[in-house]
Amino acid sequence: MNITLNNRHEKIEGRDKITVQELLDLKRFTFKLLVVKINGKVIKKQDYENTEIHDGDKVSVIHLVAGG
Repeated sequence: MNITLNNRHEKIEGRDKITVQELLDLKRFTFKLLVVKINGKVIKKQDYENTEIHDGDKVSVIHLVAGG
């Protein structure tokens, strides 16, 4: 499966789809405050387990940092 992750080409071997949560685990995104978009659509955190990413999708994972 080929996707674009944060503007970089990524090849995920042996899969034709993957859930958002599986991708986060695979790529070791561990920040508590994340925003995930698939093809420009924001995915809610409660939907990470059920939302699938397919071949050709454009995925953005943005971590939010609080400060002051």
